[in-house]
Amino acid sequence: MVQRQVPNPAEILELMKFRKPELNGRKRRLDAALTIADLRLIAKRRTPKAAFDYTDGAAEGELSLSRARQAFQDVEFHPGILRPAPDVDTSVDILGGPSALPFGIAPTGFTRLMQTEGEIAGAGAAAAAGIPFTLSTLGTTSIEGVKDANPHGRNWFQLYVMRDREISYELTRRAAAAGFDTLHFTVDTPVAGARLRDKRNGFSIPPQLTLGTIVDALPRPWWWFDFLTTPKLEFASLKSTGGTVGELLDAAMDPTISYDDLAVIRDIWPGRIVIKGVQTVEDSLRLKDAGVDGIVLSNHGGRQLDRAPIPFHLLPSVRQAVGDDFTVMIDTGIMNGADIVASVALGADFTLIGRAYLYGLMAGGRAGVDRTIAILRSEIERTMRLLGVSTLAELEPGHVTQLTRLVPVARAATETAAR
Repeated sequence: MVQRQVPNPAEILELMKFRKPELNGRKRRLDAALTIADLRLIAKRRTPKAAFDYTDGAAEGELSLSRARQAFQDVEFHPGILRPAPDVDTSVDILGGPSALPFGIAPTGFTRLMQTEGEIAGAGAAAAAGIPFTLSTLGTTSIEGVKDANPHGRNWFQLYVMRDREISYELTRRAAAAGFDTLHFTVDTPVAGARLRDKRNGFSIPPQLTLGTIVDALPRPWWWFDFLTTPKLEFASLKSTGGTVGELLDAAMDPTISYDDLAVIRDIWPGRIVIKGVQTVEDSLRLKDAGVDGIVLSNHGGRQLDRAPIPFHLLPSVRQAVGDDFTVMIDTGIMNGADIVASVALGADFTLIGRAYLYGLMAGGRAGVDRTIAILRSEIERTMRLLGVSTLAELEPGHVTQLTRLVPVARAATETAAR
């Protein structure tokens, strides 16, 4: 029989420990976000549909994006036991300089449309965290403005080769003059991908006040207040900003971009140069032979060619082909610090986050970006401790198995025949 007693008032009082209420609404909602997925939900509630869908969406059926995220979920870790890792070192040297974490902020276009603090919030948060920040050619803050926001940290610049080559050349010179140390020469955007959410939403730059956007704005007056009471959007390279995103990209980009353009930019750029948008082993080897400083395995976040290769799946083959003495970075689909740990284990020197950063930005401005970085840092450290590793250098392919979901037909037939 369970012995029962009259409740003791003193014991009840010990249990009644109420938290001090948080009166700051932004801090309250950000503190409640425990994952990047939580930040995404907050961002969706606080951002007009067209701007959120521009960030969240991808090309056509959005298969590339969903497959990239699924690839990270289809990971099995293999922890080592009785290997204490009470303290972990998440720092890394990348492209001639330090980063406190194995990820940086990827280039994103039209960033102030998501939330008015835009690139200033991203650069400031990167500076505070000791990680690199990458400014897009289509950013809404100038090269010099980002330098002011991150005067002592590492700034990188992402370059599109435009139809008017002189625009690209001048941007390259400005970034070099501002002390940006690495150039991301982007090769996967000869034309714009078919971003159907934007077309269906009638999304344009800048946003147009229509009946639909007004109705959508009613529950989000703060977004429109910020948009209408802050300086007009300014782009790093485009003087004309009217039209859909696809129209702007098609007007600016040049499908004739080639190795000759790369040679010209290399003559102009004094720092390190990496090629962003690499999607095959063969191109990885050609670029290494061409003498660039590194590559970014990327399908542009699934926003260009739908059904493009999954960068995380491509990573082990590329690392094996190019060897250990060549910088390989990866983006697309990263939503958890464990995704970053798995990437490093399989050969990535560094990773870049795009949407994860923007979800934080939309959820809470600069404080939201800080929260994104804090969440990923915590997940990285916890995953490393659970694997039994103290440094990123200890991570190796044996820590990770990529579980098979999509198998090429030829390979599947060979394996069946072998049985």
